[in-house]
Amino acid sequence: MNPTPETETATPTTDPETAGTAASGAEATAETKTGPKADLTKGSVAGHTDTDAAPAADTGEDADDVEDLDEELAAASRPSGLGSAAAAVLAACLGIVALTGTWTSRVLAERQGLVGQLKTGQSGTAEQQISAIYGDAWHVTAAINGGVAFVALLIGVIVLALPQRTGWVRPVALAGAILGLLGLLVSFGMYFDLFAALPTAAS
Repeated sequence: MNPTPETETATPTTDPETAGTAASGAEATAETKTGPKADLTKGSVAGHTDTDAAPAADTGEDADDVEDLDEELAAASRPSGLGSAAAAVLAACLGIVALTGTWTSRVLAERQGLVGQLKTGQSGTAEQQISAIYGDAWHVTAAINGGVAFVALLIGVIVLALPQRTGWVRPVALAGAILGLLGLLVSFGMYFDLFAALPTAAS
């Protein structure tokens, strides 16, 4: 028998340089395939982040603008307190004038005295002349001063009832109200001859 020739199995041999080249090519192909996708994903995420941040910033600015507008409207609608301050000073001045007398009351008192002289003339008795010339003029002065005192008291009370923004307004209004009350009491006593009676003629 002829011996059967041994069949030699060819084992593939891989050249190191060929293997390195193939590995480099596979890595390059993987980077080529995955690189643009990764960059596209990163770009999309960044784009979405910027798009979401922009409306949030606009919303914050709008809220600040609304708050500023509300504060300006509240400041404009809030009373300045100038009217109440002026009214308080006016009440104090009128209270002082009511106690010291007014130019109007003096002029009207003189006029009333002249009218009394014309009415009584020389034929009237002494008591009639005193009452017409001095008594009526005295009462006119008291009535006018009392009216001024009442106005001062009324203004002072109204100012005290209003909310004040300035600290000195309330004390001034209170002083005006007190002076008006005192002037009203003095005028009341003068008009009804409570402090001093009319002089009488000797019989």
